[in-house]
Amino acid sequence: MHGLYQPVLDLMRGVARDIMMPRFRNLAAHEYGEKTPGDFVTIVDRESEALLSEGLTRLLPEARIIGEEAAAADPSIVDRVGEGVAWIIDPLDGTNNFTEGKSPFAIMIGLSVDGEREAGWILDPVSGRIAHARRGAGCFFDGERVTARRSEGALPKAAIATYFMPEDRQADVRRRAEGRLEIVAIPRCAGEQYPRLILGRNDIALYERTHVWDHAAGALMLEEAGGRIARNDGEPYRLDVPGKGAIAANSPAMWDLAKAVLFD
Repeated sequence: MHGLYQPVLDLMRGVARDIMMPRFRNLAAHEYGEKTPGDFVTIVDRESEALLSEGLTRLLPEARIIGEEAAAADPSIVDRVGEGVAWIIDPLDGTNNFTEGKSPFAIMIGLSVDGEREAGWILDPVSGRIAHARRGAGCFFDGERVTARRSEGALPKAAIATYFMPEDRQADVRRRAEGRLEIVAIPRCAGEQYPRLILGRNDIALYERTHVWDHAAGALMLEEAGGRIARNDGEPYRLDVPGKGAIAANSPAMWDLAKAVLFD
């Protein structure tokens, strides 16, 4: 599967150029709507996924396609992520940001074999930044190998979507974090959150939902850069093992701190 880096990147850039950016801040009212309350889908999500699926199938005809929009129509396709080779596609990560006419948003592609994350790509269509990782070979941003690093500041920065939590849990998290973590805003885009963890803007991210298309690429990048992602109880994060919630951090020691502060 070596040699896939450039063809996948070329495909993503073509989708960003031809489908995504022409409609950025230019969506007609009939071109987007809610899948569920507060969860938007646009014509860009659908057209991007169709083109990516077609191109990726050409690259690896034996691979299964697991796309976010295809899974919305048929959730059972995710159940087979542990079987054989699979492309995992998030055609527009950060859809809500996109519909509001603002960054960040991303295209994310993961490649798995028997449930193991093998490779990942994240493209920021606005800046053109590409992040890539291959299992055992490291994490790269715009072609340069990177190692996850701590943020600047006295306290570790924790990206926690407290507004998704019940009020009592919000209060509990803020009490626990007092003097130990600085709670910062989330970007509402996993394709931006993982780079923030790796590049030293944030140290910890707490995820409530762990859909495979949101995490296949970024979780591999984080691990290849020296960070850690695991379920809230410490169990490994795997694509083929259902579960809820995960902690991601830019080092194993930072992960241990996050677990101790937020859950113990």
